Amino acid sequence: MGQNLDVEVEIHDPGTAVVTIRGELDVDTATLLRHHLANQTLHGRRHLVLDLSAVGFMDSSGLNVLIRATRETRAMGGDLHLAAPVPQVAKLFDLTGLSLTTAVHEDVPAALTALGGAGTPS
Repeated sequence: MGQNLDVEVEIHDPGTAVVTIRGELDVDTATLLRHHLANQTLHGRRHLVLDLSAVGFMDSSGLNVLIRATRETRAMGGDLHLAAPVPQVAKLFDLTGLSLTTAVHEDVPAALTALGGAGTPS
């Protein structure tokens, strides 16, 4: 039962975390990512940047985790930003309409820049 997913969290500031995901985001690994993201919101991080540059495959289970996390961060007054998806995953975002509802950026620095004022304490 080898879960082929590695999740690394870097705290950018008290309200913002960069979550780097490596591997395949599918039915076997989606719950693991869900727990990591829930843990971040539990600790008050309302702004999440997901670095997807090393995610080579994603199915509907992975998409559902991203949609749910977007909903939850927005309910807290924050947001979820997706960064650097590989072409195959970016195409999935376009086909499903996720790229219309969730910000997708070229890379992590661009996502953090987009957060800009949103990441500062109010």
